[in-house]
This record gives sequence, structure tokens and C-alpha cells, in this order.
Amino acid sequence: MNVDAYLASVAGRVEGFLAELLSARSQSGPGELWEAVRHALLGGGKRLRPALVLASAEARGGDVSDGSLATRFAVALELVHTYSLVHDDLPSMDDDDLRRGRPTVHKVYGEATAILAGDLLQSLAFAHLLAAADPRAAQLARLLAEGAIRMAEGQARDLAGEHASLEEPEVMALMRDKTGALVASAVAGGAICAGADPAEGYSVGLMLGLAFQITDDLLDLTGEAAALGKRTGKDAAAGKSTLPALLGEEGARRRAEAFLEEALSLLAPLGPGAEALRALARFVVARGR
Repeated sequence: MNVDAYLASVAGRVEGFLAELLSARSQSGPGELWEAVRHALLGGGKRLRPALVLASAEARGGDVSDGSLATRFAVALELVHTYSLVHDDLPSMDDDDLRRGRPTVHKVYGEATAILAGDLLQSLAFAHLLAAADPRAAQLARLLAEGAIRMAEGQARDLAGEHASLEEPEVMALMRDKTGALVASAVAGGAICAGADPAEGYSVGLMLGLAFQITDDLLDLTGEAAALGKRTGKDAAAGKSTLPALLGEEGARRRAEAFLEEALSLLAPLGPGAEALRALARFVVARGR
């Protein structure tokens, strides 16, 4: 299948839902705060995590129509992911000037407004998700909250590891939390929306999250800022221990491929219905080739 077309289709749908949500909620609030939220949320991006939610639900025969629980969860997860990007970009964190080829929120609106925009995005995610008239929304909210907690713990590990020589088990633990937990929540959440056991989905998502982070670290090492829409070379400048730093480029690339193969083997029993999910899994690693 054409993974670029699939991602573009999901991104178009998600952008529309996000724009509607902001329009409905921003009428009476402080204008600059909501402008900052809009800047963060509607600035493009591949919307990979929402795509993983929908592909995971599709793979198990779930409903992914516009009014479905899967679509609502996909939107909520993207809100949480975007909040994490806004806060990660702050001077006290990764201190980034660019995100998706545009100035970061704190560069346009200031640090205080960027912090509040991130806070709002996280709260809005749970308000939107729990507005669903479906008892599974509470289960999904718990899954998303746990993913967000682990993501924050991973970011703390990342900051503590700057200019420190971490061993491979410590780097793996950092990646499982910082990136793996939210990606795992996407795949597991799609399974819940389809009425399936989330455990296998979580395992698949965790493998993909690890592969994604390794590929991101490779791109930071070898990619170009213009193509990626963000500054490169950050990890080396911050003295971070990454898998490419520990294993070398080829060793890290082989590890990402191994995680991909493990994820694909777990998806094999789902048959043809999981083709979109398999294509997204391959895309995660292909970005770095």
C-alpha cells in the first residue's frame, strides 16, 4: 500500500477534527493563549501516532469512521503528543528554535505562554476523550495518562543523562519511556477501540517506539535541518548517550531493523487487515535509510 497516501489521508482528517475542536473551545478564552495552541497544533506534521491508532483499530476490524471512538482517541493522543513537543522545545528542556519547519511556540509567544499552551493541550486531550459516550473512554484515558506519565519520566531520564556516560540498558530504559510508551499507547488504544486485547498491541507499539527513537537519533546525527524541519546535531552538542553513539550508525540501524522485524512478527496473525499497520511500521524505520 502507499503509506504516504495513508498518512496524508489521516493527517487531513485529524487536522480537520483539531481545527473544529479549537474553534469550539477558543471563543471566550485569552486570544494569545489560543493562538499559541493553534500554532502548535495546526503546524503540519505526519500525524503518525493518530495513524497508528486508526490502523491498529482497522487491523482488528474496528470502526474508524469520523464519529468513532478510535478517531476521538487518535485526536486526544495527538493533543498529548503536541503538548510534549511544546514543552520539549522550551529553553529549560531541549531549547529548540524550529519545529516542523516553523519557529517553536516559545520563540513566537514567549516561554510563559508556551508552558500554558502545553498545559492546556494536555487537559484538552482528556476532556475531549472523556466526552465520549462509551465506557471504554475511561480505559483509554487511563492508558493515555500512563503513557504521558512514562513519557515525562523518560524526558527526566534524558535530561539527567546529558554529559553522562550511560550504559546501553539505561539508554534503552530512557527510550522505552520517552518515546516507546506513547507509541505503544497508540497501538494498544486502537486495539481497545476494536474490542480487542490491548496487550499484543502494546508490545507491537513498544517495538515501534524504540525503532522510531533510534531512527530519530540517527537522523539527528546524519540528517539535514531543512529536510527534517528542526535543528540537527542536538544530541552530540548536549552530550547525550544515544544508541548510535554507543553502537555506531550501522549497529544502531541494525537494532532498529530488529525491533521492526519483531513488531512485524507479532502482527503476522492479523492477516491482510493489518497491512496499513505493517506499512506504518516499515515507514518508522525507512525514514532513516
